[in-house]
Amino acid sequence: MMLRAYRRFFVVAYQFLPLLLAYARDRKRFVFFGRGRQVPTETKRKRARSLLDSLLRLGPTFIKLGQLLSTRPDVLPPEYIEEFERLQDDVPPAEWAGAKAVIEADVGPIEETFDEFDTEAISGASLGQVYVAEIDGEQVAVKVRRPDIGPLVEADLRVVRWSLPVLMRFVGQARSFSLETIADEFEKTIREEMDYERERAMLVEIGENFAANDRIRIPDALPELSSDRVLTMEYVEGTKISDVEDLDGLGLDRTELAVTLQETYLQMIVQDGVFHADPHPGNLAVRDDGTLVFYDFGMSGRVDPFIQRKIIEFYMAVAAQDTDAILDALVEMGTLSPDADREVMSSVMELAIADARGEDIEQYRVQQIIQQVEDTIYEFPLRLPPNLALVLRVATVVEGVCVTLDPEFDFISVATGYLREQGFIEESARDFVAERAAEARDFGESLVRVPPKLESTLDDLDRGDVTLTVEFAREEETFDRLAKRIALAALLTATLISASVLYAFATTPAAAVALVASVPLGISLWRSFRRSGGISSQPKFTRQRLRQQDE
Repeated sequence: MMLRAYRRFFVVAYQFLPLLLAYARDRKRFVFFGRGRQVPTETKRKRARSLLDSLLRLGPTFIKLGQLLSTRPDVLPPEYIEEFERLQDDVPPAEWAGAKAVIEADVGPIEETFDEFDTEAISGASLGQVYVAEIDGEQVAVKVRRPDIGPLVEADLRVVRWSLPVLMRFVGQARSFSLETIADEFEKTIREEMDYERERAMLVEIGENFAANDRIRIPDALPELSSDRVLTMEYVEGTKISDVEDLDGLGLDRTELAVTLQETYLQMIVQDGVFHADPHPGNLAVRDDGTLVFYDFGMSGRVDPFIQRKIIEFYMAVAAQDTDAILDALVEMGTLSPDADREVMSSVMELAIADARGEDIEQYRVQQIIQQVEDTIYEFPLRLPPNLALVLRVATVVEGVCVTLDPEFDFISVATGYLREQGFIEESARDFVAERAAEARDFGESLVRVPPKLESTLDDLDRGDVTLTVEFAREEETFDRLAKRIALAALLTATLISASVLYAFATTPAAAVALVASVPLGISLWRSFRRSGGISSQPKFTRQRLRQQDE
């Protein structure tokens, strides 16, 4: 295992070293010294494509790494994210002999277990491949982990760990933290995807959540023919969701399909807390009656209740075009640094919403908003919570599929309509009215008017739109008194330290002399604080003071 990891390390280094040197020259022109340089967007795209080719050449583990990186705008620039989003986990299947050995070792002899078995895989991926078989007259899909993929992944995970200290030298401190945490996340993710027992559990749980929904079809799993390397499930045929001409030929309403898809993911994320995390067109199909079919639950995640609430607040803020509320939700979710320039971010939000509207003022899409936010997130590095990164990725991919089905699809309208139907928005409105009524009863009508004004003022302060000027009364006298206090305090401290040193290393009378000398200094310092006047200030923070200044 170690020998294989060493060999892989040199292969990986050979692939990545030229790109790392180029990146180092961007930060310091002569690698170890010199000024940084600006890199054109086209150069970044060219490097991103080169890195993508390297990941493909390195094989399954690094293909998965590229897919994970495509969800992390806190690690890679936007140009790399856009290139990596095109990375499809579609590779030629392994030889049948190896797959057969895995199946027979885990579930039994193929001739005895299955009535029929097609040895030609219907799909191949970096970690596994899928075959069609028949049991008791029913077709099943058999997903098999690639033979010998385990040792390769373990060796590559070691290489990733060994490579981290090298990568840290080429990036800033904030992004190096993100790289270290993404290594932990990647190891956890790829191990989960290789564990078909986990995938089966997620398949069953999500299937139960949609058991009463006749618009959604989740294949049933066959636990007696499954293991941690083999997953046997119901085979459900359908038309690929991106084949719009075939869908039109079936006479299906594509807008209705888009709405169903969007509402399904909203239920998974906002209500159920467990979601299918790989919604690219290859994993989505449509049956002849318009039922949506979901495949491949290897990539799946969970959302905790706190994030669910914040996602709802985010949708509501976008629908209301409230940029301050959008930023607050993003900060609280952890997708935006609290230190980010709110004035800049607010402008980004406003431009994103205006740009996304197009000619119809009511039409705007969350994908463009998220993309604008992701672009700015890269400028303010932070660590995205792993499952939230998946949620952001799912939101953009789902919206892309919906727009393929219906170019005029209004993501926000569907989302807010769904949240309203489920009672989330009305409940929030009732809470708001109840709080305002309580304030009116307890504090009177004036306190109902003041908080909005105060909140607006605080938002202005947070964005840097308000300047506060402070002036001191009797400025010269004030600073003279302050200087005398500092001098007296310094002398008093010096005499006390001297007394302590003399007491410890010399005679007691010498220490007493130093201590007596400190008494008048202490009295003088005490009296300076007892005098009236002190340091006072008058903030120029009222309209009257501002008018006086203007006059």
